Amino acid sequence: MSFYSPPVARLVEEFEKLPGVGHKTAQRLAFHVLNMPEEKVQSLANAITEAKQKTRYCSVCSNLTETDPCVLCSGTSRDPSVICVVEDPRDVVAMERTREFKGLYHVLHGAISPMEGIGPEDIKIKELLARIRSGNVREVILATNPKIEGEATAMYISKLLKPLGIRTTRIAHGIPVGGDLEYADEVTLAKALEGRRDI
Repeated sequence: MSFYSPPVARLVEEFEKLPGVGHKTAQRLAFHVLNMPEEKVQSLANAITEAKQKTRYCSVCSNLTETDPCVLCSGTSRDPSVICVVEDPRDVVAMERTREFKGLYHVLHGAISPMEGIGPEDIKIKELLARIRSGNVREVILATNPKIEGEATAMYISKLLKPLGIRTTRIAHGIPVGGDLEYADEVTLAKALEGRRDI
């Protein structure tokens, strides 16, 4: 039984459907919206509607975009021979913030996870292979997340690319900048040793 009026209860329920939002946070958000001026509420609603209506997947890299192909794929300043494979569009933003990577991207929209019923056919691997076969790609950088699912996805893709003769690399993992060795777990330290390089 809800103690709120039906419109408020519905608003709380809708906020609860968002990832990482529990009942208390949903209540806070609902009451925040109710206390906002009408024009701010309308602006929020319009922004949600516009983002949903105008955003689509790039036909080349599968990143979120308003134009197709996206700005990164259609730009002339990027190196099309290097493709960085990531799990999520947010990963593209993270990579771009470094201002270090000058190639193109491919967004998988997930990772292989048998426990969740996600297989290779459920993410954009076949699109990646088609793209590699039709272009002049010399290197694929696998930048999937350093979790079991990300590692499994990277291994699966690397096995598919091996017969194609494409250089396949994996981003390094290890100790974060500013971190202390004594607080790092064994897996992180092992990955840091694996990914060591000459200086």
